[in-house]
Amino acid sequence: MVEIKTEGGFVQVDIRGLHKLLAFKGHLELPASAVKSARRLDTKEARRFWKGFRVPGTHVPGLIAAGTFYKGGERHFWDVRDAGRAIEIELEGQPYQRLFLEVEDPEAALRSLPSPVTSA
Repeated sequence: MVEIKTEGGFVQVDIRGLHKLLAFKGHLELPASAVKSARRLDTKEARRFWKGFRVPGTHVPGLIAAGTFYKGGERHFWDVRDAGRAIEIELEGQPYQRLFLEVEDPEAALRSLPSPVTSA
């Protein structure tokens, strides 16, 4: 699970607990202006089997996806165990094009992000 904070023109993503080890990453920081869109991830989408090529990370289908994945020419970061609490953040001009994150409260996380975001 992750915690998201927006302050000082930056979005900070802190990976918590054992997920740091599984995702091979503990923190991401990106300019708020890099957030192109954000939305609540559909549970079915979050549970789909193929996340992409994992380099490095952990993927146990149906249990957890954590780490860096390459899919469709894009670099994605996943940290999702509970698909019902997942959001997707689309980025522009950053090493990752999309972040798929499990958060405590998806609606609150989406509200904390800079506009423009969608919560569909």
